[in-house]
Amino acid sequence: MIFVLDASVTLSWLLGDSGAADRAYSNATLEALKYPGALAEVPVTWSLEISNVIARAEAKSLVAEAQSEAFLEMLANAPIRTDEATASKALADTLHLARRYRLSSYDASYLELALRTASPLATLDADLAKAARKAGVKRFRASSLKPPIQRRRAD
Repeated sequence: MIFVLDASVTLSWLLGDSGAADRAYSNATLEALKYPGALAEVPVTWSLEISNVIARAEAKSLVAEAQSEAFLEMLANAPIRTDEATASKALADTLHLARRYRLSSYDASYLELALRTASPLATLDADLAKAARKAGVKRFRASSLKPPIQRRRAD
């Protein structure tokens, strides 16, 4: 299953600064990336958002650089694909969505990607989730994926 992953979910894996329900959702999303065939797509703005928050969190001593490096290594090994068409959509489709739903252009880029690829959206951002619902984009549910097949060891 392919889904669009936003920065709010991604960063909760590092910062763990959300409520219990949001942590459960983001952790389930992370676990879903381990399923065969799972793939998260992100707009090109995603990496800038991630690096910006990491730099600010380190400056405020919320995380150590070593934690950030381990987190970045985990992301590099996760099935996450950057959508290269984001930039070509920014001044038309993304701007239209930002205006229509009163979103930042960054948040609208996730919505644009989800709409264009007909993919569900994994987000913890309330405004983005509301806009996605209005636009007909489904929220990603890890429960929609089948868990990996557990092989039994021969004794």
